[in-house]
Amino acid sequence: MRTPSILPALVGLLCPVLLQAQLMPDTDALDQMSYDVKYLASDLLEGRESGTAGEKLAVEYIAAKFGNVGLMPYGDSATYLQAFTFQADPVRGPLNNLQLGRRKLKLDENWYPLAFSGTGSARGKVIKLGFGISAPDLKHDDYADITGLKDRIVALSIGSPDGIHPHSKFLAYHDLQARAQKAADLGAAAVVFYNDDPTASAPEPKLSPKIKPIGIPVVFLMGDSHKELMVDGNPCVIGVDIKREERTGYNVVGLLDNGAQNVVVIGAHLDHLGWGDEGSLHRGEKAIHNGADDNASGVAVLLQLARDLAEMDHTRANDYLFIAFSGEEKGLYGSNYWTKNPTVPIAELNYMINLDMVGRLDTAKAIGVNGVGTSPAWAEVSRILVGDLKVKTTTSGIGPSDHTSFYLQGVPAIHFFTGTHADYHKPSDDEEKINYDGMLRITRYIESLIATLNDDGKLAFTKTEEVNTENTPRFKVTLGVVPDYLYDGKGMRIDGVTEGKPAANAGLRKGDVVIAIGDLPVTDMMGYMKALGQFNKGDTAPVKVLREGQEEVVQVTF
Repeated sequence: MRTPSILPALVGLLCPVLLQAQLMPDTDALDQMSYDVKYLASDLLEGRESGTAGEKLAVEYIAAKFGNVGLMPYGDSATYLQAFTFQADPVRGPLNNLQLGRRKLKLDENWYPLAFSGTGSARGKVIKLGFGISAPDLKHDDYADITGLKDRIVALSIGSPDGIHPHSKFLAYHDLQARAQKAADLGAAAVVFYNDDPTASAPEPKLSPKIKPIGIPVVFLMGDSHKELMVDGNPCVIGVDIKREERTGYNVVGLLDNGAQNVVVIGAHLDHLGWGDEGSLHRGEKAIHNGADDNASGVAVLLQLARDLAEMDHTRANDYLFIAFSGEEKGLYGSNYWTKNPTVPIAELNYMINLDMVGRLDTAKAIGVNGVGTSPAWAEVSRILVGDLKVKTTTSGIGPSDHTSFYLQGVPAIHFFTGTHADYHKPSDDEEKINYDGMLRITRYIESLIATLNDDGKLAFTKTEEVNTENTPRFKVTLGVVPDYLYDGKGMRIDGVTEGKPAANAGLRKGDVVIAIGDLPVTDMMGYMKALGQFNKGDTAPVKVLREGQEEVVQVTF
C-alpha cells in the first residue's frame, strides 16, 4: 500500500476554501497550455530527445509545474524523477581504418563497418573461407578442414552456394551476423565481407542501437577490390571505432493524493526526436524537430488536468498519478520501465489515460480514443457529450504509444489522439500550428469522463482481440507477441502474448526469451525480424526459448 499522505488533511484544515474552488477559467487554461507548449517546443530544448540536455530541461520544467500544483513526488528517492538507462544511437569514432597489403582504404569509399561489428583493432593475415557457411546436412561446410582461426582475418562472401533468394536451400544461413559470430567463435581476429554474388545486395551501413555487437571487428569491402585484395596470406590491419553510449532518460512522476484506495494514471510522453533521431521522416538538412503536437500538446493537457483535478471535489474517489514519460519515441522505454519498476503497486491502478498528439483537432472536430476494448467501462466514452466533439474509437489495447505498457500489465488503458498530419516527425511540427481551443475541449471531455467514472469503483479489465506489433509489410507471418524493447540480454523477450495467435497456440508465455526460430538464431530484435521474414503463412517451425533459465523448443504454426 502507498504511504498515506497528511497533505489532504492539512489542506482541509488550513484552506477549506480551496476545496470549494472552481475549475480554472477557460481563458486562463488556454494561456497556461499555450505557455507550456511554447516552452517545450522551443528551439532551446532542441527537440527533447531522450538522454539529452534538452530532455533534461523539459524534465525540470515539468517537475517544477508538478510542484506548483502540489503533487507529491513519486519518482526515485522522494523526487519527481525516475531514471532509466538505454543504449543511445551508435556513432562512428575517429579511429576507423582498413589496410590490405600496402593499400590503405578510404572509409565509405572503399569500405565501412557493419552494425554488429565490435569496436577494436586486429592485425593478421587473410584467410578466405568461401561463404562462411557450415551446413553438413546440405553437404556444404566451409569450415570442414578448419580447427582454429587465431589471429586470422577471415574473408567471406555475402552470397550463398545457391544465391540469395527466398527459395535458397541455405536461407537459414544467410544472416551475416551469425556467419561472423561463427568465425569469431573459432578464434578469428576480424571478418571482412565482400560481394561476388550478383544475387546479393550490399549490407546496410547504418548503425542501430537495436543490433548488439559481436566481439570482433566486422567490415564490408565495397566494389570489386576483393578480387585483388582478398587473397590468402595478404596482411591486413583493421580498426573499427564505434561509440556505443549508455544514456539516462527520466520519467517525471507526481501524485495527487486524495487518500483513495485506487489510482488513476494520466500519462503523456515528454520526449521527441531531437535533431532527427532514426524516426524522422525529414529528408532535408539536419534540423531541430520541436514536436509541438508530438507531444508537447499531450504534456500541456496533462498539466492542465493536474491543475483542474487538484480543485475538483467530485473526482476524489481516486488518487491521480501524473507521469510524463521519456523514451516513447525510442520504443516506449519510459512507460515500459515504469510498469516494470512501478512507484505505485500495479495492483492499485484503476485505469490509465494516455495523451499523445492532441494538439491538432481539425474542423471535423473528431478525436480518436484508442483502447476502448480494454474495459466495459469505456462505453462511457461514446456517451459523454462535450460541445460538438465527435469521438471515434478503436478497441485494441496495443498501439504505438505508452498506454500499451499499461495494457500489458492488465490495466484498462485508453489513448486520446487528434490524428496524424503532414508535419508528423518533421521539423515543421511547430507551435504556431497548435489548436489550443481544441486542446481545451479535449481537457474538458477527459474531466467529464473522469467525473463520470468517479463512483464506479475499480474498472474491470478485458483483453482485446487484435494485438499485432509486427505490422511490417515485409512480414508474411506474425508470431502474435509483444516484444520487451528494454530487454538487453541475448534473444527477444516476450512481454505479451495474444490469444488465438501462433505463439499462444504453441504455448509460448510472457517472459519467454526467443533465441531461435527455425534454423536462424535470434540474438536481438533485428535477428527476430530477420527470422520471421523467412516463413510463409501455414509454415511450421521450431521456436527455441529460454524459460526460467531452461531451453525449451515448441513447434509454431504460422
